[in-house]
Amino acid sequence: MKTIAITIEENMLDRVDRLAGRSDRSGKNRSQVIRQAVREYVSRVERLAEEEREAVIIRRHSRRLARQASALVREQAKP
Repeated sequence: MKTIAITIEENMLDRVDRLAGRSDRSGKNRSQVIRQAVREYVSRVERLAEEEREAVIIRRHSRRLARQASALVREQAKP
């Protein structure tokens, strides 16, 4: 783990401190709250980027996918 320095607005730091204070029973401190927030943010951004990449692929192949889906439905509808 690395130690870094960040600049943060005072009101945001107060909010982080309140969260850390509520977590006394769990032993969380300010650094743990910030690490968890960063971890969740990075995961969310990575997931959104992956979803966008998948959406681009689906749009690129939408006609072919639609034809394949129709063919599958026709095949399953046969008696």
